[in-house]
Amino acid sequence: MGALLGPAEIRDLAAKLDVTPTKKLGQNFVHDANTVRRIVSAGRVTPDSRVLEIGPGLGSLTLGLTETGASVTAVEIDGRLAAQLPTTVSVMQPDARLSVVHQDALAVTADELPEEPTHVVANLPYNVSVPVLLHLLATFPTIERVLVMVQAEVGYRIAAEPGSKVYGAPSVKAAWYGSWSTAGQISRQVFWPVPNVDSVLVGFDRRERPGDDALRAQVFALVDGAFQQRRKMLRQSLSGVLGSSARATELLTAAGLDPTARGEALSPDDFVQLGRTVLATA
Repeated sequence: MGALLGPAEIRDLAAKLDVTPTKKLGQNFVHDANTVRRIVSAGRVTPDSRVLEIGPGLGSLTLGLTETGASVTAVEIDGRLAAQLPTTVSVMQPDARLSVVHQDALAVTADELPEEPTHVVANLPYNVSVPVLLHLLATFPTIERVLVMVQAEVGYRIAAEPGSKVYGAPSVKAAWYGSWSTAGQISRQVFWPVPNVDSVLVGFDRRERPGDDALRAQVFALVDGAFQQRRKMLRQSLSGVLGSSARATELLTAAGLDPTARGEALSPDDFVQLGRTVLATA
């Protein structure tokens, strides 16, 4: 086993770098070794994995990933943290395989990474977790497994099934890329500073995407329309996207769907079928 950071080391590093965790960047640093190793295990990281970590912060989860022998690329938006991380890791684990990219995860491209990732494991900033996940899955089709720690409310929404109160646009868009499930809760006490929200682990396994980028764009537009006014019937909520209520009714019927249903009643496959119908009749 390699060395991991504890509460004292986390605070010392933060003081050294004059880092005050900010809500804007969603900075809550994990300081519990058991939690770190639990996350890495749930992420199914092996020495052969090429792991992409988003927002490594002071490096507590990074060290849990590198101690497996995996190759890790960490994307960090904070310049001070990005500059310090290689030093922290090399001191504690001299043989670690780590690359650090100073970039916003919402803008990172394949050209900026040293290798194509197979895994994403991260403690994601709460305010951008869904956009970051969707960007990464769209940008890196090599990703096979994701295990992220997110705000509980967001995690349950991503993994929600049709008909659930929290099922919505994030659920359907995330499902385009594969299957999602929650993988347990995380205590607030393992973070510094202690957040005022609960956290959950959410896991993803890739499956074949149902279509090309044109179909994805059409499906996502339909999803946005359907959930923008989720209490309305689909023939009304999709009238803006499809041109009129009459046209929406026609296309929904052609796709084998009930025009009087609401968005939450449609499965991801239903939205894909509707998207195919729209493109076929365009």
